Amino acid sequence: MKDISNSRLTLLRKLNRRKYREQERLFVIEGARAVEQIIHNGKVEIAELFFDKSQNYWDQPEWDEKANYYPTSSIDRGYFQEISDTDSPQGVLALCRMPPESPVAELIEETGILLATDRIQDPGNLGTMIRTAVWFGASGLLSGKGTVDLFHPKVVRSTAGATGSLNHCNLELQNGLKEFENHGWQVLILDGGEGSRDIREIKTSEKTILLTGNEANGADPQLFSEHRIPLRIESAPGQKEVESLNAAIATAIALFAIRS
Repeated sequence: MKDISNSRLTLLRKLNRRKYREQERLFVIEGARAVEQIIHNGKVEIAELFFDKSQNYWDQPEWDEKANYYPTSSIDRGYFQEISDTDSPQGVLALCRMPPESPVAELIEETGILLATDRIQDPGNLGTMIRTAVWFGASGLLSGKGTVDLFHPKVVRSTAGATGSLNHCNLELQNGLKEFENHGWQVLILDGGEGSRDIREIKTSEKTILLTGNEANGADPQLFSEHRIPLRIESAPGQKEVESLNAAIATAIALFAIRS
């Protein structure tokens, strides 16, 4: 197995920044399970595999097979730790080509559930939301302005290999949602404020958008309208110790309720 070139090492370092991910249309997936899941899903093109020399993954038959199928390089432990986004690197990285965005016109023709995110800023939350949306069979993701980059290393890691499995587009939600509504889509907004409706009482359509807002401030007030339904998730009767749910947890509960 060849050693990584200086140019490839420089590229991997640069891909920790969004500017270069978007410029190169490349991103990194780290960890044995995540890389295996990406290979199994077949939704993301792998450009190259990289192994930490000190961990000898290629001695294992399943990884030896992968190392012979994809372009592969080894990296000295010190450099691998420098590139890695984790405190305890697992020893496997995949350099992947960024899946293209889906055109709005294409997503409009879908049915089922679309997840929309308004200024979700925590990478772990977004990655968990993507993973959960895939689990519940969502048809796509509408990533609103202010939402963390879908290919941020921590987002990718939190999807646990589900990156690329969900059609997605980045858009300005204020006007974008109107376009979907003009084509028969119902918009539901997670919201715990006055006037919100119990999610258990909602009847959804075959074209439903579930919108989750910013972790601290919720959905932008400008996104509410008389045609859009604010939803709340009821806590246990008398529960006063917890003010609100984590955005990813609330999204998971809502996706389950809507699908049911």
